[in-house]
Amino acid sequence: MVDRSAPAPPRVWGIVNVTPDSFHDGGRHATTESAIAHARRLLAEGADVLDVGGESTRPGAEEVSVDEEVRRVAPVVRALAAVGVPVPISVDTRKAAVAEAALDAGATIVNDVSAGTHDPAMLALVARRGAGVVLMHSRGTPRTMQGQTAYADVVAEVRAHLAARAAVAEEAGVSPARIWVDPGIGFAKTAEQNLLLLRHLETLVGDGRPVLLGASRKSFLESLTGRRAEDRLAGSLACVVRALEAGVAAVRVHDVAATRDLLAVLAAFRA
Repeated sequence: MVDRSAPAPPRVWGIVNVTPDSFHDGGRHATTESAIAHARRLLAEGADVLDVGGESTRPGAEEVSVDEEVRRVAPVVRALAAVGVPVPISVDTRKAAVAEAALDAGATIVNDVSAGTHDPAMLALVARRGAGVVLMHSRGTPRTMQGQTAYADVVAEVRAHLAARAAVAEEAGVSPARIWVDPGIGFAKTAEQNLLLLRHLETLVGDGRPVLLGASRKSFLESLTGRRAEDRLAGSLACVVRALEAGVAAVRVHDVAATRDLLAVLAAFRA
């Protein structure tokens, strides 16, 4: 008999970029009104979490001031919380002051691409507010990270870094049950290193913390397909399949509807 059992499908985090310079949808949702409309579309398509960000952290991106990032993010979070969206709202930020403004506005999760290293006040804030936190692996800053891709063993080093950052978060008072980890696909990694991490996702999942995977439309897919960001949906969905195989807890995606369709069809095959 064929064993049709499979890990539970990952939760789907919908990306809401309130920025003019994100690598895929920069500028399309840069106003409060357009970002709110986009978030509502993602919710209608089946997003389990709305991840709102006001600073692009793509390679080479310039840093945004705290005031500007708050101006972009807080009104969107506040408007979504005010209408009672039935899913958690996450704020994608490296800065404690931005995270605090978003938490005040109604967010309940902080998605920190620096794993709490950019702003030393971040983890204490998360602990004090009882928020969830995503700790992502990276090196340097968006401007410098692609010059910091030397690893002896990228899989082992990413795992060790995330374990260490999770321990620091717990020491700061963050509940272990509220800590997620993210291998940081595309952050301070070459295309081959990204592929190695994807091939060995089970090892990270096996460490016991819920894993969030963000591979949607990222540039390493161009090295495989030759496609530009706007044409990388198929590659992005292949990464969702890999996440499902490995037992990843959640995927962070631009294309919620297509991801939901993929997961529904795969689930039907195993019924």
